[in-house]
Amino acid sequence: MAAVTLSVSTVKPLGDRVFVKVSASEEKTAGGILLPDNAKEKPQIGEVVAAGPGKRNDDGSRQELEIKLGDKVLYSKYAGTDIKLGGDEYVLLSEKDILAVVD
Repeated sequence: MAAVTLSVSTVKPLGDRVFVKVSASEEKTAGGILLPDNAKEKPQIGEVVAAGPGKRNDDGSRQELEIKLGDKVLYSKYAGTDIKLGGDEYVLLSEKDILAVVD
């Protein structure tokens, strides 16, 4: 999937969407072999930098998100939309695509 390139100053997710800054991918294998760009795995860990207000329930109230700004999260491999913003890589995900909060 091609990444969307944006030239804006801020991004505010809507609903239960989460904006995650992607962590850098591994440059070496466990054995110390340097990996070329095309052999690197897409990272699945990132830091939450923005979040929407939460999903709307049937009665119109909002269901609060389980994650918060600054959480380091593990997300599904093929989830979300890849976004490039100011030279950094981000992923816009639905909260259901986040698998875990990691330390």
